Amino acid sequence: MDEFDVETLAEPALTDPVLVEGLPGVGHVGKLVAEHLLEELDSELVARVYSEHFPPQVNIEDGRAKLASAELHAVEADGRDLLVLTGDHQAQDAAGHYRMTDLFLDLATDHGAERLFALGGVPTGELIDEYGVIGAATTDDLAEELEADGVEFREGEPAGGIVGVSGLLLGLGERRDLPAACLMGETSGYLVDPKSARAVLEVLEELVGFEVGFESLEERADEMEEVVQKIQQMEQGQQATDDDLRYIG
Repeated sequence: MDEFDVETLAEPALTDPVLVEGLPGVGHVGKLVAEHLLEELDSELVARVYSEHFPPQVNIEDGRAKLASAELHAVEADGRDLLVLTGDHQAQDAAGHYRMTDLFLDLATDHGAERLFALGGVPTGELIDEYGVIGAATTDDLAEELEADGVEFREGEPAGGIVGVSGLLLGLGERRDLPAACLMGETSGYLVDPKSARAVLEVLEELVGFEVGFESLEERADEMEEVVQKIQQMEQGQQATDDDLRYIG
């Protein structure tokens, strides 16, 4: 296999499409949003990208082996069409991140995308109740749009910048004069976070102009809430045990 192998599956006619990237990351926030869009809206698989920069493994679905890849889907939304980029992996090396992101941008612009939104999470290191969305943008106009829809721009956040494809889509997109922004939902960073994904998705709805239901995300959020409660109970039980041991000692 070559460094990259692009399998083209469809050539959709799109109207003013926007690229939306949701690959695995902190809290799986971006990936959850991408998966939800594909579940809730009419979509068509446009291309699969295979690469030697992905982990050397296959994914198993219902007993069937599937080589690691990224997928680009065309999605029909109410306001404008979307190109949704998702997958189960990111590149394993720095060079792979750069070259793969360049390829993703080539595919997006070949299909007419003139702006893009990368999605991800910002770890808080603790469980939270209120989910803010932090932003970064490559143009002043786009930053103003984000602020008008409730996105926060905080000094020094995210600490360490934005890594992986999400960050490089902004950096390399700017070099192509492609307006780009990253929407990052606050999340503990410990668990898959559907609540943070919903916060990001609500902002994306306003920015792009479409509507989508949230029922399946709410169900996943309820499931994760049960997990969180069990973790908290375990921590409280451990704390009680530690206190008892300190008393005995």
